[in-house]
Amino acid sequence: MADPLSAAALAGGLSWASGIRLYMTLFAAGWLGRAGWLDLPPALQTLQSPWVMTVTGTLLVVEFLADKVPGVDSAWDAIHTFIRIPAGAILGAATLGHMAPEWTAAAALLGGTLAAGAHATKAGSRVLINTSPEPFSNWTASVVEDVGVAGGLWAAFFHPWILISFLAVFFLVALWLLPKLWRGLRWLFRRLSA
Repeated sequence: MADPLSAAALAGGLSWASGIRLYMTLFAAGWLGRAGWLDLPPALQTLQSPWVMTVTGTLLVVEFLADKVPGVDSAWDAIHTFIRIPAGAILGAATLGHMAPEWTAAAALLGGTLAAGAHATKAGSRVLINTSPEPFSNWTASVVEDVGVAGGLWAAFFHPWILISFLAVFFLVALWLLPKLWRGLRWLFRRLSA
């Protein structure tokens, strides 16, 4: 991971993806590293451990199933607000931990920001989608998130320029979407409290 662009893409991709599917992100990085397809930085090589992969794989299955059930997905997201964002910061810092301390600190801040933006967009939109009485929109959103995270990780691991471009577009869309989600959530909470 000597190339700075590849290191930055890996840090950004892992941080962003952890805001949506933390355990998929950890398991995929560990599995690809263990298979020899990905050269993980030293601080992330523990993800390749069979024990860590067993835990992340089990939690991946739990998260996958929880995310397909309307209401349960929002409760899962609420709990993971306190897990995904710090994990994004840690992944960002660990990816660039071999660099100077100021780069590691910047990576932690940016990693947490990427994870927070992805998590807020995902969790906010899912709360609003859950107001629909049919489950198909929820399932569709969940599958789109699964595919999006897999694609984002593929780009982060193997095509850094695609990932950097994707993150730029994602955050422009998130900046446009988050105020709308906030208004929608305020409307929903006022309606529920009335």
